Amino acid sequence: MRMRRHTRFIAVTAAALLGAAGCDESVLDVQPKDQLSDQAVFADPGLASAFLAGIYRGLGHGVYELQLASIGDEAYFTHGRGTDEVNRSIITASSQGALGDNRYFRHYLWATVYPRIREANIFLENVDKTSFPEATKSRMKGEALFLRANFYHNLLRYYGGVPLITQVYGLGEDYKVPRNSFKETVDFIIKDADEAAKLLPASYGAADLGRATRGAALALKARTLLHAASELYHRNPSGMPETGYTGGADRQALYRAAKNAARDVMNLGIYGLFRPNPANAAEATKNFGDLFLQKNSEEHILARYFLVTRNDSTHAGRDNGPNGYHNWAGNTPTQNLVDDFRMIDGSRFSWSNPAHAADPYENRDPRFKATILHDGSPWRERPDDVKKLDPINMIQAFTTLRLPNGSTMAGLDTRKGPVEDWNGSYTGYYLRKGIDPTVNAQFVRQETPWIFFRYAEILLNYAEASIELGELADARAVLNQIRRRAGMPELGPELSQAQLREEYRNERRVELAFENHRFFDIRRWMIAPQVHGTPMQGITITADGASATDRSGWRNVRYSPGPNVQARAWNDKMYFAPIHRDEINRNDKLKQNPGY
Repeated sequence: MRMRRHTRFIAVTAAALLGAAGCDESVLDVQPKDQLSDQAVFADPGLASAFLAGIYRGLGHGVYELQLASIGDEAYFTHGRGTDEVNRSIITASSQGALGDNRYFRHYLWATVYPRIREANIFLENVDKTSFPEATKSRMKGEALFLRANFYHNLLRYYGGVPLITQVYGLGEDYKVPRNSFKETVDFIIKDADEAAKLLPASYGAADLGRATRGAALALKARTLLHAASELYHRNPSGMPETGYTGGADRQALYRAAKNAARDVMNLGIYGLFRPNPANAAEATKNFGDLFLQKNSEEHILARYFLVTRNDSTHAGRDNGPNGYHNWAGNTPTQNLVDDFRMIDGSRFSWSNPAHAADPYENRDPRFKATILHDGSPWRERPDDVKKLDPINMIQAFTTLRLPNGSTMAGLDTRKGPVEDWNGSYTGYYLRKGIDPTVNAQFVRQETPWIFFRYAEILLNYAEASIELGELADARAVLNQIRRRAGMPELGPELSQAQLREEYRNERRVELAFENHRFFDIRRWMIAPQVHGTPMQGITITADGASATDRSGWRNVRYSPGPNVQARAWNDKMYFAPIHRDEINRNDKLKQNPGY
């Protein structure tokens, strides 16, 4: 565990320093020019506020170039970046591949999250020394408690039980402590979340969007309790108290607490589904796509906001968009995910069904076209140098078009196309969800927020707890709210508990795709051996025709699942991330996760 053992100073922004630094240039002044002491920061309300705001940076987001979806079964990452080692379960404590890459997953990693916990502890230790009104101090304490709880919840999901640090270690102090148990870590997170919920307001004005609210604290509590009730932590294959419950914890009580916490969010009465009543499937697709482009909506509980003017924005479109737009085709959806979107009547898609196989992108769950760009999807205007090849702005992900003269061509948005073929998708799909089509992603960043907690997740968490408690009517009621918004038929009372659980898990998969849930869900449900035992697939599309842009004359169109784009393998050690060897060497009281 990395604890900074030097005398504590608080780094501040250059702008703050310009306003706070004195004019004395004496060589005897040994105060660092780029740092301020705790005393100086918390004596100045502006600096104290800035320090708290800085802790929020530790929340990270999910729109980095490499996403968690690509070390699960939602996507294949075109450019490698250590994903193969994770997906084949060959990582070690010293060589963790993508799982240990702090460029993308810093908000989960031991070495980068503990410094943020330390910052939260510094704030909580010093906030009472500030001159803020008591009401402001209470609200700020609530924010710091929420942030600390959120940091620990990320560590819990990644590693299991971790050392629970509430003090600020100074120079010369012994910071070596053992891991707490899984149960103790869960209980600590819930305690912080409960305290935060009591101190935080239900909402803020527009100027404070992105700050933790009472709803965010309760949402964190509900998510943590739902995870704690899940099978992995009760079967606990290793038997270690750090990786799950020992001695027979009461799962039903945990599910009850998770359901109650989700209901507490629902009962606040300030959140709801974005555009819940579409008139038709096309409107349902548009509404679901628009949800992730809103700067704010009734569905947002907590989000990370971006501003291009502050050089704080994302390259979501460039990183994931089609190569035929000079984009990088990074996290490309798999055929495995595509196949799990139901038909519009609620039935399963099947390649064995001739009607489905002949036209696999039609009559599907409306969320499909709002989540994934496929061959034939309409998209934004092509770049100037590509316009002549595609004047109608349609994704060309077909593999082979046989022309009348006997020659063949591949789509613009493929690895055999004429535009940056090295950036083409191997799967034949591109990410649509959360990509702003009004932004020229080749040159411009986008500001669409990353949503940490949204109301649909609360309903799903409530539904899962209800199913496991045997309260199926409650589960159906909230699942059908989500399905109505999606333009899908309601689930009926004829479904057994096992059937409803299966429908729920599929509903969660498609509703929350690319939102950093699936990676953890396949672990906590212990379905990872099946999921990672299946190769990730793409699509092969062939046809006869005279033009890529005039498809009315296409004949013999054939869609075939495959090829396999990445082999997968599962080892039970992958239920948890390894603590890096460097951390074990620093703190000999740490116990490594099983298998590493």
